[in-house]
Amino acid sequence: MEKREDLNSILPFLPLFLRSSTLFWPSKALEALKALALGPAVSRVRSGGVLFDAILDLRDSLGLSSWELTPRTASGYALFFDEMMSGMDSRVWFEEVVPGLARLLLRLPSLLEAHYLKSDEMFGEGKAGLRFMGPQEPGIVFLNQELIAALLSCAMFCLFPTSDRDVRCPPIINFDVLFASLNRNGKHCQEQKVRCLVHFFERICLRMPTGYVSFERKVLPRESSDHGVTYPTSANWSTSTVPLCSFEVFSSGLIEDQPHEAIEVDFANEYLGGGALKWGCVQEEIRFMINPELIVGMLFMACMEDNEAIEIIGIERFSCYMGYGSSFRFVGDYLDNKPYDSIGRRKTRIAAIDALCSPRMWQYEVEGLVRETNKAFCGFLDQSVYKRRLKWYANSSNQEKSTGISENENRSEVEGNSDSESSQVMDSQDNVGIATGNWGCGAFGGDPQIKSIIQWLAASQALRPFIHYYTFGEAALQRLEEVRQWILLHGWTVGDLWNMLVEYSDQRLNRKTHVGFFSWLLPCNKPSDVPHTSEE
Repeated sequence: MEKREDLNSILPFLPLFLRSSTLFWPSKALEALKALALGPAVSRVRSGGVLFDAILDLRDSLGLSSWELTPRTASGYALFFDEMMSGMDSRVWFEEVVPGLARLLLRLPSLLEAHYLKSDEMFGEGKAGLRFMGPQEPGIVFLNQELIAALLSCAMFCLFPTSDRDVRCPPIINFDVLFASLNRNGKHCQEQKVRCLVHFFERICLRMPTGYVSFERKVLPRESSDHGVTYPTSANWSTSTVPLCSFEVFSSGLIEDQPHEAIEVDFANEYLGGGALKWGCVQEEIRFMINPELIVGMLFMACMEDNEAIEIIGIERFSCYMGYGSSFRFVGDYLDNKPYDSIGRRKTRIAAIDALCSPRMWQYEVEGLVRETNKAFCGFLDQSVYKRRLKWYANSSNQEKSTGISENENRSEVEGNSDSESSQVMDSQDNVGIATGNWGCGAFGGDPQIKSIIQWLAASQALRPFIHYYTFGEAALQRLEEVRQWILLHGWTVGDLWNMLVEYSDQRLNRKTHVGFFSWLLPCNKPSDVPHTSEE
């Protein structure tokens, strides 16, 4: 185990020790966990205050006591488990859940060792094991749900080391900041976030899930490469002749409730999870509360750069909720009935893509448009499938250079696949579309009309069959359905729509127009007033 590069990269962020090829808890921590596992009759842990004392003892046994937790963490644990939680739920928590989590933590060393052996067996040595994934390091990590639950139990007990952190390191995922934010007169949404997490632990102690979750860091290389699609330029977008995919507008509903097989967009922070374990309570943070397994990705995924995205497949949903922001509320249990794929992952796909924050007029610059479109394209693209689907598309349309994006770099690999293989890929992937909404808008300050078109371009270029767009009642998108119909009526390609977007943005920057993109695009007088495309 000492020679494993993957383990050695993540070990500084874990509470375990490694010696003689064996992962282990220090003896004092081991004894403390054994006591907790035997229940309150032995551990004496029957209240939030005593639980926090036990957490401090565990941290001391791991040599973490010199790095203090957030002020008011102790009062937060006491407030939630002794006052906010009902008496009956509190008894279940201390008599059943806390011992269950302690037993799970006792198994963490063996779970990790088994994980590396299984990962090597399934995917090849060092290919998919738990490791630190830094910027510009594409790759994938496969974790089983029991190991994820054990890692989240470490977060609940604030056992992750917090020293030697710099800006390229992932955020700290201990729950101390979240508990410290609890206040009798504070934001109720913080209490509701804790309720979602506590419910997750209650569920796994009743029945441990047995599936797998994958976390993939996706990178669009900036240099020409034989290994995949590279970072497109404005000229690439302008010359693309890929047809626009189906686009359906939903004025109501939520992305996570969509019934189709689709990549669901996480309106992410550049640091995965954003303020999920702090004060945040908008789209990304809520998703991390109802699907807490997402939090584990924060442990090993570094900050995303402009040409990167993170895709997570297989997470399970545990909670129902209502509201948004300050009105967010946990409302009960959720039974996830999504089917599994061939390697044991639920067919829930999430793409985390971070938009520009407060872009103002820069979002209309060509560089800003390229950055945002490529960010979405990276999140929506499946590199391995794209090359084979590209060959199928080229053959079906008899256009050797039909996409306009990075085909020269990919042609040698594409031609290595047979038509039958390409057809099989098309058959298996044809129904995986995109489910999204007002990405990069709201608090991020993006233009909702521009962002909706950008995502349509990215999904189409990624050869996704459809995009389902949830407007969440955004006033600026009232004419989105009208715009969709008008664009599809004229049979525009990705390049045509891109050129319209660039022309509008140039006029906006030079103050030749002050209206939104939709009003600028739609004809004012008669249906024949169509803006000129590149082919006209």
